[in-house]
Amino acid sequence: MYWREYCAGVDEVGRGPLAGAVYAAAVILDPFVPIDGLRDSKALSLKKREALDPLIKSQAVAYCVASASVVEIDRINILQASMLAMQRAVAGLDSVVDFVLVDGNRSPVFACPSEWLVKGDTKFDAIKAASIIAKVARDREMLRLDGLYPAYGFSQHKGYPTPLHLAALQKHGPSAVHRLSFGPCKSASLGQSKDR
Repeated sequence: MYWREYCAGVDEVGRGPLAGAVYAAAVILDPFVPIDGLRDSKALSLKKREALDPLIKSQAVAYCVASASVVEIDRINILQASMLAMQRAVAGLDSVVDFVLVDGNRSPVFACPSEWLVKGDTKFDAIKAASIIAKVARDREMLRLDGLYPAYGFSQHKGYPTPLHLAALQKHGPSAVHRLSFGPCKSASLGQSKDR
């Protein structure tokens, strides 16, 4: 069913990190204006993603990037927060949406019909485009947070649980942008409480 004219591709970015919001994007591409070089964002270099981001935004019929905050992640869990971000991205599209195709093995409820597609970010161009602009948006936000919380190295690992990040968590405890419902953040928080 996902060949409909106004089909939005949707993908999320940032379920695995220990800090920062989870992002999602929805994109409706013009079938008559193909964009060369679309891939799953994880398969592209930073330079290539940065080059494709404005191209996608300028040539898409419509796009929207949305997020769910750390507070929401901790309150409703990361899966539900990811679904919420995807719903917000689709709701924010400035276009009629006939159908939504979501990367993964489940889909939230939208105002129109939807399906999920496993490895959709390697199969469907609109999902590839969504993965790219969501990734670029989240990475830029993590660079901004690096300026506010320089002790954690967000610019290097974007919040993912690397050895550098885990060591910083143990040393400094979690910041205001860490996901306290995630085990390493919870453990670091308890450790800091005991030290006081």
